[in-house]
Amino acid sequence: MNITVINGTEKHGVTYRLKEMFLADFSDNANITEYYLPKDCPAFCAGCTNCILKGEQKCKDAEYIRKIEKSLLEADLIVMTSPAYVFHATGAMKALLDHFAYRWIPHRPAPEMFGKRAVIITQCLGSGAKSAAKDMKHSLSWWGISKIEIFTGALMSDIVWEKLPQKKQAELAGKLQKLSRKFAHIDYTKPAHTNLITKFKFFFCRMMQKSIHRSDPEYLDGKYWAEQGWLADSRPWK
Repeated sequence: MNITVINGTEKHGVTYRLKEMFLADFSDNANITEYYLPKDCPAFCAGCTNCILKGEQKCKDAEYIRKIEKSLLEADLIVMTSPAYVFHATGAMKALLDHFAYRWIPHRPAPEMFGKRAVIITQCLGSGAKSAAKDMKHSLSWWGISKIEIFTGALMSDIVWEKLPQKKQAELAGKLQKLSRKFAHIDYTKPAHTNLITKFKFFFCRMMQKSIHRSDPEYLDGKYWAEQGWLADSRPWK
């Protein structure tokens, strides 16, 4: 199987440790590709909308984005990690997700995404982990992914792994191992179930795209939906 990991920071701190614990059960039987931000996507989205209006190849940062997207599309499992910075995912993670606006369901979602599974790993000192995870889940769900699991490690004593009490380290390790084994035993030859919320988003956007395509057959998003057969009877899930 293929796993693509997007790390929201280059720092090898607590979030990194948690991610390594999760991946431990996959190390012998999976091809794991990792990206570290901002190193692997050092540029901010400029809001030029070229990706939406002219095609993703017109993005000024296409050399970074196309490489990461290829890994995401080939992955059986997507793992996103980020510590909570002021109640949100890191700025580097947000900068990457902004680049994928064209892959949201209202535009040109990739059919492969609808059958994928994803895991989000985040942690913080005190509160904020849930809102940080929500930043990442929001994009994943609008890419078409229904099966998304979230691990939030709320720390109360310190954010340096070596300074955490042994009891807390063991607690986090136990929870990550349980989550890891759950995903390690999935049959990835079968696509994940597409839930009703995702289908509702799709059908709402389908109505919008049908209207746009009738009025402007050359509009990029509408043409894409028509080519996929989604304006007729085809659907991106099985």
